[in-house]
Amino acid sequence: MTITDKNSSMERHEHNIRGVTILGSTGSIGINTLDVLARHSAKYRIVALTANTQVDRLFEQCRRILPRIAVMLDPRAAAQLKGKIKQAGLDIDVLSGVDGLNAVATHTEVHIVVAAIVGAAGLLPTLTAVRAGKRVLLANKEPLVMSGHVFIEEAQRYGAELLPVDSEHNAIFQCMPGGFRAGVPAASVRRIFLTCSGGPFRSTPPEALATVTPEQACAHPNWVMGRKISVDSATLMNKGLELIEACWLFGVTPDQVEIVIHPQSVIHSLVEYVDGSVLAQLGNPDMRTPIAHALAWPERIESGVKSLNLLEVAHLDFSAPDLEHFPCLRLAYEAARGGGTMPAILNAANEVAVQAFLDRRIGFTEIPRVIAHTLSNLPASHETHLDAVLSHDKSAREMAGSFILAREPRVGQGVL
Repeated sequence: MTITDKNSSMERHEHNIRGVTILGSTGSIGINTLDVLARHSAKYRIVALTANTQVDRLFEQCRRILPRIAVMLDPRAAAQLKGKIKQAGLDIDVLSGVDGLNAVATHTEVHIVVAAIVGAAGLLPTLTAVRAGKRVLLANKEPLVMSGHVFIEEAQRYGAELLPVDSEHNAIFQCMPGGFRAGVPAASVRRIFLTCSGGPFRSTPPEALATVTPEQACAHPNWVMGRKISVDSATLMNKGLELIEACWLFGVTPDQVEIVIHPQSVIHSLVEYVDGSVLAQLGNPDMRTPIAHALAWPERIESGVKSLNLLEVAHLDFSAPDLEHFPCLRLAYEAARGGGTMPAILNAANEVAVQAFLDRRIGFTEIPRVIAHTLSNLPASHETHLDAVLSHDKSAREMAGSFILAREPRVGQGVL
């Protein structure tokens, strides 16, 4: 081989490597994504890692992975990280704030953006990646919940690929007919079964829920997740948000989505076709499976997940969720059917309520009360443009916060 041939071969190899930005690399999705990527260094290069305030964890990731750019959403945290990186002699640029997130979401060397920032904070950088025509791996459901119309429209306009990483939506994606495009209905699909484990309190008597602690709510029986999403799984609001997300991703109505409690978390979701066929995606409850699938789609790559042993599973159980036991799920159905800015109001009130519960300011059963109050007292708009969404998000947070503040003196010391 001549020098010219060797250089040409190296250039082709470099061209085939796909650059990746992970928005939220210090969370559980980010950590699992790094695990998958480490198994395929010849296929992927990590261009940027981002976090909110976890300086030490992001610094450790930078030292181990050596991305080109690191971003801290919090400016003070960014200054700390910059000092650590300089002291370690690492050649890594440090950016901060939403502008920093937007920069790495649109970077010319980035082909894939993993959107794993928890909550509404991930909306704008994720939308920026969509408008840059990237492949966007949606691990953060809030952007579609808050402004699904905007995201689907912009993805189609700019040629971005929206691929779900949530285990349930990725399972649906794998069971959909070929030629999937986010937001485009498949005429052959009759309905979608969205499965859930039921969380840690599916069998807990209602009268016992008032004394649930944050530690108990975060102890999910099957999945290891962050604190906010763990509480959402305990209230089943996570499934309600997934219902709204599924409607946007797969072009179905809320009445075409049936939520089914499946405690084993082996069947991650199912799709029923008009001919009566039902396709299901099965696997061990490990987020590396949907991450690997979305990274490599339409190909398949090794994820590090162990094989499913059906003999060990032995049986699979299914039941319908009790909407009285899980009022957050009922509220999510109402918001999904109401449309407009109702889902944004729902999401904002839920985020405020969950944080208040984690801070021990309200009890577990107060979460749906905060959400119901906000939905009842803040009129939703049928406008779906981004300004309307952000305005209602802000108003909902203020209203939910005021409601919590007014109730705090009446929350007894024994609640938690």
